[in-house]
Amino acid sequence: MKEICKDLADECQALDHIIGSLDEAAWNRVTPFYDWTIKDEISHLAYFDRFVRFSATDPKAFEREMTHLAENFEKMFEITREEGLAMSASDLLQWWRAGVEAMVAGFRPLDPKTRLPWHLPMSAKSSATARLMETWAHGQDIVDALGVHRAATDRLRHIAHLGVATFGWSFSCRQMDVPEDPVRVELSAPSGTTWNWGPGDAQNTIKGLAEDFCLVVVQRRHFEDTGLIISGDTARQWMAVAQAFAGPAAEGPKAGKFAG
Repeated sequence: MKEICKDLADECQALDHIIGSLDEAAWNRVTPFYDWTIKDEISHLAYFDRFVRFSATDPKAFEREMTHLAENFEKMFEITREEGLAMSASDLLQWWRAGVEAMVAGFRPLDPKTRLPWHLPMSAKSSATARLMETWAHGQDIVDALGVHRAATDRLRHIAHLGVATFGWSFSCRQMDVPEDPVRVELSAPSGTTWNWGPGDAQNTIKGLAEDFCLVVVQRRHFEDTGLIISGDTARQWMAVAQAFAGPAAEGPKAGKFAG
């Protein structure tokens, strides 16, 4: 767990560098993600950071919170944000920071293969990876809203791997048949190395920057608004429905929203 915990903490710290000096007005800036504000985004992250910490350290508290969400499923996303939205921006920032520290501390002593409760049970390493993914994805909403640049890092490998691993899920969560054709994914890492998944002789291929691939699988960009080179019907169909996160089928931005 040492590597993923360090990368999770570093990803949260990178987001902290972006939001740590924002004034109250900036926290109310609207992002491209369902018109959530930056305050909505951090409230949501803080809630689920605590929820995940419960799954790793306090099963009874986790079960209570899971039951509460299940009983109020129709307003689940309002519930995940209401606690943070009731705070001042400075108090929310401190709550989120403390929650990140507690979450990472809860993960560190675990065996990576330890099964943790969630919507579907997952390993401790997968749970930490999912938090890194969510932090990066919601961080993208925030940098889009602020119009600032965020440098890509090799922490994206965790997200890219999760994106590849959820190939089947991207179809099944939409009640679609999972294609049998393999897809080769070749991504240029920020460090300049190349990351590969899938058989080298696959007829379906996806090539390009790791950052572009990650933006697509977390549904922050339409694949046509990236530089990805996609060959084959299965590869193109996958990129149209790619979803690296759990929950019901969701739709990312339409083509052209982030063109250029």
